Amino acid sequence: MNLTFQDIGWGITCIETHYQRPGLASCYLLQQGDEAVLIDTGTAFTTPNILELLEQKGISREQVRYVIPTHVHLDHAGGAGQLMENLPQASLLIHPYGARHMIDPTKLQAGTIAVYGEEGFAREYGELRPIAAERVIEATDGWVVELCGRQLRCVDTPGHARHHFCVWDELSRGFFSGDTFGIAYPELATEKGPFMLIPSTPVQFDPDTWHRTLDLLMEYRPERMFLTHYCAVERPAGLVDALHQELDAYVEIALSCQHAERRPEALEKGLWSLYRKRLSSHGCSLGQESIGALIGMDMALCAQGLEVWLQRREKE
Repeated sequence: MNLTFQDIGWGITCIETHYQRPGLASCYLLQQGDEAVLIDTGTAFTTPNILELLEQKGISREQVRYVIPTHVHLDHAGGAGQLMENLPQASLLIHPYGARHMIDPTKLQAGTIAVYGEEGFAREYGELRPIAAERVIEATDGWVVELCGRQLRCVDTPGHARHHFCVWDELSRGFFSGDTFGIAYPELATEKGPFMLIPSTPVQFDPDTWHRTLDLLMEYRPERMFLTHYCAVERPAGLVDALHQELDAYVEIALSCQHAERRPEALEKGLWSLYRKRLSSHGCSLGQESIGALIGMDMALCAQGLEVWLQRREKE
């Protein structure tokens, strides 16, 4: 596994996590003076790469003050336990709703195995290791930590998941947005800019709340977003309308499929129809096979998220 990273300014390094394929998921090192933080972690398999990057940059493991997963989905937090074992002075900063899963990941692991199976879980995530409760900080909305005087603010951002926050960095005028500001795979960018995609993955997709969260992020007048999927996008004010429109389209697709005989398949078909049209209008020249390889998994997961949302709506 090759170490891949890129310095993107303001003391920030984007790290390839090698999750499933290159260009799918990243995490970030932020350095200020003689202190550092890691935002999102990748999986257990990412940890050796992060430690190698610290060594290359001359950052001792003791200089890392915080490990900050934006939420507990395993492509964002799966390697947190292994990192904390190797960073003796670090505290884990996590949303209050996610803290228990970092302290005792038993249920998180069992739920993932139920989806992927034992073999799939071992292949994609390795293992989840618990983190001592005394090293875990539950970061409520507005929680601020300082890195040699540089402030990082945790902002509660439900919609994708209730246990999600974004991290505002005043210096770069950017949010480390996890999944909240969507996905922008580099391969789908055109002269029109990044192609944005909303990840309605199960099980806590909430479109109404997500709309409000996007509006909240824009109140900060951010100049860039540091996405987990993938790397930084500039001028988010010009991208946010597409995300709002996608959320509305998701609801329309879900409601139109609610009485379908084979609803999960109908939901996925509806999503594919939406994104084929959007990719065409965006000027994407990739063939259908390449597009399928890039976003096929996302379409399946988004359809599952809409199915869970419909089920919850029906119970209510």
